[in-house]
Order: sequence, then C-alpha cells, then structure tokens
Amino acid sequence: MGNMNTRIYIRLTFEEIELIRSRMELCGMRNLSAYIRKMALNGYIIQMEMTEVKEVLRLLKINSNNLNQYVKKANETGSIYLEDIMELKKSQGEILQKMGCVLDRLSGIM
Repeated sequence: MGNMNTRIYIRLTFEEIELIRSRMELCGMRNLSAYIRKMALNGYIIQMEMTEVKEVLRLLKINSNNLNQYVKKANETGSIYLEDIMELKKSQGEILQKMGCVLDRLSGIM
C-alpha cells in the first residue's frame, strides 16, 4: 500500500493551542504534528478522584494544628500529656493509612 498520508482536521481554541504548544516544549519537541501524532498514538490520560487526597490534606492540617496547640501547652506548663501524644499518634496512623491507599491507587494507574 505504500506511504499513504491522510489529513485529520480538528478545531481548537487559542487557549488549547497554547496549552498544547507549552506541553510540547516541556517534552523538548519542536514539531507540532509529530507531538500530536505521538500523543494520539502513545499518550494516555490520567483521571484521578481528588477526594482522597483532599481528605489526607484535611487530616494533616488538623494534626498540624493539634501539634501546635500541644507544643504551646507544653511551653506554658512545662509538661506534655500522654493522652495528647497518643491522640497525635493515632491521627498520624490514620493519615499514613489513607496516604497509602492514595499511593496504591496511583501506582495502579501508572
């Protein structure tokens, strides 16, 4: 059959073209047709649910605030309460578990 070329025409907004060009430059490519062809043939799309990541971030913020409060209390009173340390340890364990789930899902994508 030989070397038969077929053209495909698509409509893009100016913003889409600029985004494509910036991504192309990040890859070190200069030929737009070659970049689009490579992405169409070999590229893939990652679609992630960010709910789990947002939950981990929320828990980290809470834990960080609690730690700051415990440090403030320790500075004021000169002592640290075992219950406070155990609560921090429990929260940290929950954060690590949720982050592990997020990482497992990410590794399944890649």
